[in-house]
Amino acid sequence: MGILAWILIGLLAGIIAKALMPGRDPGGIIITMLIGIAGGLLGGWLGKVIFGVDSIDGFFDLSTWIAAIVGSLILLVLYRLVAGNRRHA
Repeated sequence: MGILAWILIGLLAGIIAKALMPGRDPGGIIITMLIGIAGGLLGGWLGKVIFGVDSIDGFFDLSTWIAAIVGSLILLVLYRLVAGNRRHA
């Protein structure tokens, strides 16, 4: 897949992750998009390392989307923990 496909998957995965974990985030839509892009990459890497599968087969494969969404959720939780604690300190 090309870089534009990765960016698109990441953006959509970030939106889906935000919908699955509603609430106030310390960042705006730009942060959510960046988390989505990084989460897509993280999800693909984790799928390959932990399960030994190539979860990044193609744009329309379900495994690609699941990996991207799970990676985005992980990063969103970590971001909320780090940025939320910093805001209350």
